[in-house]
Amino acid sequence: MTTVVIRHKVGNFDTWLKGHQDRVNAFSPVVSSFKTFRDADDPNSVAMVMQVADLEKLGEMVNDPKLKPFKEKHTVIEPIVVSFEVAV
Repeated sequence: MTTVVIRHKVGNFDTWLKGHQDRVNAFSPVVSSFKTFRDADDPNSVAMVMQVADLEKLGEMVNDPKLKPFKEKHTVIEPIVVSFEVAV
């Protein structure tokens, strides 16, 4: 498992937050846990910390054009920034 942080803006935080279970369902094939964060200085900037089993598959899922309606429903604003844990 690799710890991954995904950051992006949303058009409406409350709408996006209500979609939490949709995100869990969509990403459950490769993600085992979600922690959700909201920026203190920008209420429409969010981050999720996840435990990911397959980074390549997660990247494919995040960039899949089929998710466009899902992103629109949840007011996701591109770009989506994905960062992953680095061993030091």
